[in-house]
Order: sequence, then structure tokens, then C-alpha cells
Amino acid sequence: MASLLCLSLLAAAAATSPGRLVPYDLLYADGVRAYLARDWARAAELLQRALHSYAGLRAARRACRAACAREEPFPAGPGRWEAALLGPVLQRAGCLQRCLGRRLLPAPSAHRASRAVRRDFERREPYNYLQVAFFQLKKLDQAVSAAHTFFVANPQHLQMREDIEKYQRMSGVKSNSFRDLEAMPHWEAYEAGVQHYDADEYVLAMAKLEESLTEALSALEDCRALCEGPWEDEDEEKDMQPGLYEAIAAHYIQVLKCRQQCVLEIATKPGRISATEDFIPSHLDLLQFAYNQVGNQTLAAECAASYLLFYPTDEPMLEKMKQYRTELGEDTAVTARQNIQHYVQRSLMEKKLIYYSVEHLGETFNDPDLWTPDELIPENLKEKYREDQEKQKEETLDMEEREKRGPLPFEGIAVTMDSHQMNGTQRVVFDRVLTESECKDLLRLTKAAGEAGDGYRARRSPHTPHERFEGLTVLKAMQLAQNGDVDWRDAKLLLQASEKSRKIIESYFTPGKKLHFSFTHLVCRTAVDGKESFILLVPVSWRVSSVPAMCSQETVFCLLSLCPFFSDLFFLETENSHIHFCNFSGQQEGRMDLSHPVHADNCLLDPEGQECWKEPPAYVYRDYSGILYLNDDFQGGGLFFTEVDTVTVTAEVHPKCGRLVAFSSGKENPHGVWAVSRGRRCAIALWYTHSREHAEQERVKAEELMEQKAVEQDQLDGEKRRGTDRSSRSSSEPPVHNSGTKPANRRQKSGSDSKQHPKVLRARDEF
Repeated sequence: MASLLCLSLLAAAAATSPGRLVPYDLLYADGVRAYLARDWARAAELLQRALHSYAGLRAARRACRAACAREEPFPAGPGRWEAALLGPVLQRAGCLQRCLGRRLLPAPSAHRASRAVRRDFERREPYNYLQVAFFQLKKLDQAVSAAHTFFVANPQHLQMREDIEKYQRMSGVKSNSFRDLEAMPHWEAYEAGVQHYDADEYVLAMAKLEESLTEALSALEDCRALCEGPWEDEDEEKDMQPGLYEAIAAHYIQVLKCRQQCVLEIATKPGRISATEDFIPSHLDLLQFAYNQVGNQTLAAECAASYLLFYPTDEPMLEKMKQYRTELGEDTAVTARQNIQHYVQRSLMEKKLIYYSVEHLGETFNDPDLWTPDELIPENLKEKYREDQEKQKEETLDMEEREKRGPLPFEGIAVTMDSHQMNGTQRVVFDRVLTESECKDLLRLTKAAGEAGDGYRARRSPHTPHERFEGLTVLKAMQLAQNGDVDWRDAKLLLQASEKSRKIIESYFTPGKKLHFSFTHLVCRTAVDGKESFILLVPVSWRVSSVPAMCSQETVFCLLSLCPFFSDLFFLETENSHIHFCNFSGQQEGRMDLSHPVHADNCLLDPEGQECWKEPPAYVYRDYSGILYLNDDFQGGGLFFTEVDTVTVTAEVHPKCGRLVAFSSGKENPHGVWAVSRGRRCAIALWYTHSREHAEQERVKAEELMEQKAVEQDQLDGEKRRGTDRSSRSSSEPPVHNSGTKPANRRQKSGSDSKQHPKVLRARDEF
């Protein structure tokens, strides 16, 4: 309590001293307290002052370090090494103390906030409070700016997304109110420059990219200056304090590492986790091309020479340099930009010192740059360096994916495996999406309505002749229900279960961005036992003489693709066609094929070229895929993921009732299905797209039929209720007490007990 009183008095005293900064963590704490007390005016004032103090503190540290570097430079001449090295260090420290002492009250040490508070300011959390306070004060323009500033850095924040959408619908809000109060000048210029570049507007692109490069290098210097702050080592406790040289070396290495990481800070767009690779070199590459397009070979050559400082063996750029030298004349000197030379030389010097500390002092280092020369890395560290680079890239992708995730929209669902556990990206397994009862209802639907031959592109067995393939679309299910061929509730459950899966996948992978159904298919694969006979009709014009020749022909008769697997075959010739009688042996032992070969859902896999081509006949518009399993009483049939080579298995998923596996549909997730060797495997196959024009039209018709049926059911229930009322009014007998419970009980399946199965009813009603 005494310490809190002391801090409050300290803040009050500081507030009376004009030009001095009050510690921002004190202002922030007072602002949050005022917010919780619903004192909106005071909360807004204190939070704004906290942001001002935070910015002022950073500016003071940058300015003092720059000023003291000029006032107290380190001498380059000879002298006693301690006096030459540590004397100027002491003078620099004294300069910093005096400078910061003039700017900060009561002392620089009072401005050391906790890590949690620093993290809040880095994430722009004060703006989250500010927008509510301004809204309550009816200062709409300021509320919108605060909300937008927070949302730019936190695009996954669902509540703020809703608030932004509400502001956009308000009549009194102007479009220019949505401004980022913490906008980074280099990012604004960079994005504008890239847009002009993509539109072939090279003059405008050059101006913006040059502005971006200048601002980025300036932001880099600001970041480096802040690296010279206090040694942040709050979580680490050491039994023995380091000696003089060890302490100096440890703090210096921390500063060097911080400086190296600054390139990631300026290259990371607000709201993103991963940085833009080669941010500085990419500017030079784009500028080189733009200057060349407008005919300014001198500046194009200068940018190319600057780019080669990062990648001296880059063959395309070396060819460009040869071209520029020819056009400008061999006598024309082409040199890299001086600021880029300084940037590269300084960075290489720092990397050399850091790698020395890694090799000899037991330090660790994740190099942020892709262009670090191999010769700079010690031999015994090169392999570890490559592994660290790969690991860092995977962790960044995984972290970015986790940051994008939204909360699950239904209770009780569990994430069983995420991308990290499945050795990939954009992969996840959910459990308890369906109950056992719901799985049984849907399996009953497959037995009543699944049609042999209703496979993909109307093929009876689209992937293997060793399994019988049955499929049912949502529209077909609704039509069968309308005709009374299947239970209406089961067909409705198919629609509801697929919609529930869509909401889960959308919330997890793309919160706030709508996913549309691309195709929904309830499919079963059954292992074939014994022999099955088929009749194949082939046009006489093909002159079929043998099975291999026959099967090499392209045919619209889908069963013809099965002929290589037939154990017995004979045919007789008719006037218009050959009639083939085929017996297929359903032997399951020793099968080498798959239930579904390895593929990607929106591109054509090229294992040899390690590529996946997004072109027809692939469904290039598909963005996410899902499989909702209904049973596990079969052998085989597990889902597996591979590398692009289609051979290296990276993860496997075993089916079970209510398990939903979801993943992005691109080259990052090649997958297949192991052979179903016994029994029947049933699942709902789901594909989704962000493209509205590719939304599943059959589903729209199915939903219309469902709504029509619901209206008819309501009318029927109404007529029954009216009939019951008339009957009760005409009868002189007293009403039976139990009769009032019958309409509710009719919603339950026969033999069920509402007390035993409350979850089933809730699961159906939650849609």
C-alpha cells in the first residue's frame, strides 16, 4: 500500500512539471482503473497521456543516444587499452545519464516498466480501451481511429472486428476516420509502391519504393538505438554474478543480437507474425527493374550493384549488370549505394562477432537474414545454422497460423492434433463434432439412400476396383426425404452436420472471412469380397482384339477402366458392339493400391518436379477441405499426408465417429487414403471456397427444400393443435393430464428417453 501511495504521489508531482515525462506504466494503470470505474473522460485522458509518454520515452532514448554519439565519440588513436576503450564508454554513459535526466522525471530508472506492460503497448492494447471510452463520450471520430489502430495490429481480434463492422455501418462515420495512428511510414510507402509496380506504373512505383527504402533504413536506426537500453534479463536468475569481461561481453552480445533482429521488426507488417523475406534487398530488386523500364540505366545499374552486395553470385542480376555495363560503356563506374554498403558491412561485422560468441562462449543465434555468406559461419556451426533456419521458418509459419485461429463456435469440441503435431501447416483434427447417435442416424441414411455408382464423375469405382464406392449428395438426400424414401430428420442432419463442420473450419482457419461450400458428399467405401460380374459394351468401330488394347482406349463407359483388374474375361461380337462379360476377383490380400491415391485438392501434383500446378482439371478455387468420419468398424481406410513427392508420409489420421480432419487444399497438404481391406468406411467429404461464384448450387436447392418442409411441418402441427383444441371444447370429459406431453415426445425416436439423451436433442437444436 505504501509503495502504491508513493507511486501515486510521484505521478502527481511529475504532472506539475511541464516538459517532463511521467512513467507510462503508471499512467496506463490509472487509465485502466478509471476505465473499470466507467470514468470515461479520465480514462481517455490518462490512456492518451500513457501513449504520449511511451512514444516520448522511446524518442528520448533514441535522441540521447544519437546526441551522445556525436558529443562523446570513441577515439580511434593509440593509447592504453583500458583508457582508450573504457574511458570513452564511461563518458558516453555520463552523457546518456545527463541527457535522459533532463528529459525524464524523476529518474530514468523510474521508466522501466514490467514486461507485461511493455507487451501491452507493443500490441497497442491501450487503443482497445480508448475506443470504448471515446465511444461512451460520443467522440465517434476518435473512437473509430482508436479501434482501427488496434485492429491493424490485431486482425484476429473477433470483438474488434465486430466493432469495426458496426462503425462502418454508422451514418456519421467518415471513411477517413479509419486511420492508423501508429502507422509505419515505410510500410505505407512500400505497399503503395508495390501496387504501382504491379500496375506497370513504374514512375510512381520508383518514387514510393525509394521513399519506403529511406524510411525503412531510418526505422532500422531507431530500432538499433533502442537496443542499447537496459539489459532485459528478468526471468533468468544466476547463482554467480559474471565477472567484468563476461558481463560486458554478455550485454554487448545481447545488443548485437537485438540489432540484427531489427530487420525483422521493420519487415513485419502490423498484425502479422512473419516478416517479409529479404525486405531491404527486395526494394533494390524492384527498383532495378523499374528504373530499367523507364530507361534510366544509371540508377538501374546502381540498384543492381547494391543488390549484389547481398547476393554476389545471383546469376540473373549478374547478367543484368553485364547488360548495364555494355549500355553505359565500360569506362562508366558503377558502384553500389553508400548507405547500402554501410548497412551490409556493419551487419557482417556484427554477425562475425556474434558467431564468435556462439562458437566460443556458448551463445545461441537465429540469423534473420537469408543472405549471410557461408564463409562467415564457422564450419562446425554450418549444419546447425541450416537446421535453425528451417526450424525458425516452421515455427514462424506455425505461430502465424495459431495467431489467425479463432475460438471454436461450439462447446465440447476438442482439438486433438494441430499442425505442429501433424508435421505440416494448415492441418487440424477435431473430435466430438458428432455424437454416437448422430453417427448412427447418418449411417442409416447411407444404407437407405447410398447409390452404387454415384461416385465422382459418375464412375462406379473411381479409385480402385477392390472397393465398392457409394455416394449421396445433399440435394439427393433432400429429394429422397421429400419423396418419403428416407427419414426427413436424417437428411436434415446431413445438412446440419456439414454446416457445423463449415463453421468450425471457418472459425479455426479464417475467422471473419466467409467460407462457402464447394461440394458436399456423403461417401462409403466397402471392401469387395468374392467375385462380381459386369457387362461391358464397346463399339465395334474400336476393333477390340485384346484386353490391353481395349483398356488403352478412352471411353465414356466408366467400367472399362476396371478391365486390367479382371481375373476372367471373354467376349462375343454383335452387329454394333462387342459385349464383354467380366468377372472381377475381390481378393483383398496383398493389395498394393490405395482407396484414394495421393493428391492435392486444388492443384495437379507433379512429384518429380516437386510442384503442384493450379490449372484445370484441378478444382483451383477450393481453399479448404474436411472429412467428417461416421464410423471406425472397418480395417484400413486411414487418411495420411505426404510430402510433395507423394511418398514420404508426414502424418496419419485414424477415423472414428465424430472426428473431423480439416486442412488447406493446396500443395502443402498432399493426402491419400489407405486401402479399405475389410468392412465399410463412411464419411462426409467436404470442400470449401472463399469464392462466392463457386459456391455449391445444389446445397442452395437442398436448403430451400428443407425450409419448405419446415413450413409444411409447422402448418401440419398447427392443424393438429387446432383439431385438439376443437376436440377438447366439444368433449364434456375432463382432459387427461398426460395428453399434453405427446407432441413433445413425438420429436424423439421411438424407444428413446429424453432424460437419457439430452445431448442428442441439444446437438440437433444448436444449429
